[in-house]
Amino acid sequence: MREDEVDEDYFLSAVSPNLTTTHVSEFIIYGFPSLQKYQILLFFVFLFIYLFTITGNGSIFCLVVLDRRLHTPMYFFVSNLSFLDLSYATVTIPKKLAKFSMNLDTISFTACFVQMYIFLSLGATECLLLMVMAYDRYVAICAPLHYSTIMTKRWYLLLMAMTWSGGFLSPLSSLILGLSLPFCGSNIIHHYYCDHPPLLQLVCADTSFNVLIGSLMAGSVIIISFTLVVVSYIRIIIAILRISSKEGRKKTFSTCASHFAVVSIFFLPIIFMYVRPQASYSSEVDSLVALLYTVLTPMMNPLIYSLRNKDIKEAFKKKIYFKANY
Repeated sequence: MREDEVDEDYFLSAVSPNLTTTHVSEFIIYGFPSLQKYQILLFFVFLFIYLFTITGNGSIFCLVVLDRRLHTPMYFFVSNLSFLDLSYATVTIPKKLAKFSMNLDTISFTACFVQMYIFLSLGATECLLLMVMAYDRYVAICAPLHYSTIMTKRWYLLLMAMTWSGGFLSPLSSLILGLSLPFCGSNIIHHYYCDHPPLLQLVCADTSFNVLIGSLMAGSVIIISFTLVVVSYIRIIIAILRISSKEGRKKTFSTCASHFAVVSIFFLPIIFMYVRPQASYSSEVDSLVALLYTVLTPMMNPLIYSLRNKDIKEAFKKKIYFKANY
């Protein structure tokens, strides 16, 4: 028997000895069992990441809202991405901080499903938003003379409304089907937040239909979004290679390359987690992979999309200068 299996059995019997015969009313977030002795260190690492993510994304969002010069389609999408990443990190990290600092590892049945739905909705919204942002960059680079006529205010507001509504509608079927399932066995979630795949592992009934619907919904959003992002960036690269100025070609390619790198860090782990056949995977590997798109990407997006941008830097400096003088 493995060490993590011994720990789980002890944990289960200590918390709720009669759980195997009663209906589950709360879940236990198991997290990273092999890192239990590094709780304090992990608390400070996750706290730093969370504060950096909140500060970076919150600053970008406020800056775009307050500075009229940034009221353009590109920065409108960037501000939505910042708000999305801020929310994305807030759904999972605070609960993890509570576990590391005070060993608060339980979550109620209702709260768990609320967390799952909001997390999946925000994830689907980010997939769609990254697709829209890639389309915006495609139009700006490949058809610059027609950009203002294509990306009108009405059109980009409509794109954003469809992005958010599509993101929050896509996981509804998984939520509704999941709530109807019987959870009457173990209540230990082998993950560091409530997610659809680890929750289905706790059901004492056939979940093949739930797995099918969840995979179809996740696959359609993720694969379609990622495919269109890749196509957009391929077209962008082709357009960049036609730029006569070597300096302009280098600068544009550097920006687009960094954007695509962050997009890949977000999409590839999600494809691994949600678009794969049912198989035996290590729960700890899944948790570590999930860190890439739940923690790393929200922290990196302000650096890649905004803080390296000349307009954002100038707007930020002017706000600092204005506050220093008044």
